[in-house]
Amino acid sequence: MRGVVAYEMAETYRRLNSATRAASAYANAIRYNYPDTLMYLRYAQMLHKEGKYAQAKKAYESFLLLDSLNPLGLGGLQGVESAEIRQKNPTRYVVKRMDLFNSNRGEFSPMFAQNNDVLYITSSNKDARGDSISNITGMKNNDIFIVTKNDKGEWQKPTILESEINTKFDEGTPSISADGNYLYYTFAPINYNRATTTKIYFSQRGSGNWNAGQELTISGRDTLSAFAHPSISPVGDYLYFVSDMPGGYGGKDIWRAGMDGNMVLFKENLGPEINTPGDEMFPYIKNDSTLYFSSDGHPGMGGLDLFEAKRQRDNLWIVENMEFPINSSMDDFGITFEQSLQRGFFSSNRDDARGRDHIYSFEYPDAEVFVEGFAVDKEDKFIPNVKISVISDEGSQREYITKQDGTYRFNAKKGINYLFMASGEGFLNMKKSLKTSVEEKDTVYFVDFEMIPYNKPVILDNIFYDFDKATLRPESKEELEGLITLLNDNPEIVIELSAHTDRKGSDEYNQRLSFRRAQSVTEYLSKSGIDESRLTAIGFGKTQPKTVTPNIAAKYDFLKEGDLLDEVFIENLSPEQQEIADQINRRTEFKVIEPM
Repeated sequence: MRGVVAYEMAETYRRLNSATRAASAYANAIRYNYPDTLMYLRYAQMLHKEGKYAQAKKAYESFLLLDSLNPLGLGGLQGVESAEIRQKNPTRYVVKRMDLFNSNRGEFSPMFAQNNDVLYITSSNKDARGDSISNITGMKNNDIFIVTKNDKGEWQKPTILESEINTKFDEGTPSISADGNYLYYTFAPINYNRATTTKIYFSQRGSGNWNAGQELTISGRDTLSAFAHPSISPVGDYLYFVSDMPGGYGGKDIWRAGMDGNMVLFKENLGPEINTPGDEMFPYIKNDSTLYFSSDGHPGMGGLDLFEAKRQRDNLWIVENMEFPINSSMDDFGITFEQSLQRGFFSSNRDDARGRDHIYSFEYPDAEVFVEGFAVDKEDKFIPNVKISVISDEGSQREYITKQDGTYRFNAKKGINYLFMASGEGFLNMKKSLKTSVEEKDTVYFVDFEMIPYNKPVILDNIFYDFDKATLRPESKEELEGLITLLNDNPEIVIELSAHTDRKGSDEYNQRLSFRRAQSVTEYLSKSGIDESRLTAIGFGKTQPKTVTPNIAAKYDFLKEGDLLDEVFIENLSPEQQEIADQINRRTEFKVIEPM
């Protein structure tokens, strides 16, 4: 008898949406050996709904030992195994409780109308008509309420819809046709002499108000099946709804009816991609190929989860869980989107100890993509007032000026090709390109410019020759390819290429070697397509020792800015320091000397 009492209490609490009390009662029923295999599944589902995923996993596994192929058990186990991962890896959705819309009772199933300026919701707050208790929820009957915006575009508190639609019975889950002329909703009459079920009603707007509702006949004389949660398609040719009528896959299924005005032409089940042995409810058809619904049969985080279904060309549906934080361990359902936007409202009983539903807002913020960078000279000094022109492949063109610290920054878009042109007084124009990723994540791209000055020598780093020869080594070619790009991007310029040696050897020898080395570079550039008339080779031998720059001084602590690395200076250094100074003097440079 204790087992019977515990089981009956558990079933009552489950139907009242009190997962914690239901789980405790099922645990007692199991303790007293109540003879019902399904009880173990319900126990696992309540733990799942509480968010006690480790305990729920063990309970599902225990149930599957009794019924190893049960789809609800298998789906539940899959759901708890992925739930903790989803919590640790939330989507970009931002979810907030809408306290302005909510009362201390229950609100659910929001629905946009009139170009997003009006919101219809279902509520059992104190202003709802009638005092009877719903046989479905155990609370005061629901009515349809309306939420509007003020002149500043701010949402106001809900007020009851002044219409004959609302009665002393239960009305809710409204759906408005795209033209605003028809409202479909769920109606739950009460007849104390016989059992009744929910029905779908419709109302037509007339004289600025909604007329009394009329029943929409979907399945002839079927008085045993429930019909609820209507969602009219944008074109009005289909009405999606929920029913437990024969021909489904178990529990409550989502169906659709072909419509001609308010006459049902046919009805069809949406099939096994959508429907499961569990309950699928609260459909919302966003467009011809995108359906949102809630289910406790598909693997989820607990209770009812929200799912997005995309219709493919073969008319099959691809179903995906909307994940955390849209979904929680409790019931999440009744979603609506603002037109053409990734934001809106949905309902959930999360964070309510009594299991009552409330309205939440959601928004999927665009990924923040930024491009930033700086302009510097070859000595890494920041250059202000450089103009950065940016052209995108979508046709936009913008200009940015580097600040005093040489930096710039702008907001970009994902999946776009950008072309950059940097130009500054006394410097060559420089081009760069960037393609931003289509990935949905906040990203910062860095595009920096090392500007090339006119009439100042610029060292070509990483230019190497064979010992005592003028032959370019293969590892020099990467640096020279950058110079070729620069010359191709600036076809009007002429450059002087100069080579320098260290202090070792005679003046005549070093002069000849440096000239041959400079010529090797010009020959490489010429063979790569650069007009010879744009190139001049000069060998300076050891006649122009290097003056230490800030960059060199920062790299070597025995040197300071302005030191001249001539023979007198170097001979006063240690042998190791002398080798470094000689290496600094051995260099190849280029200088932009004039336009052609």
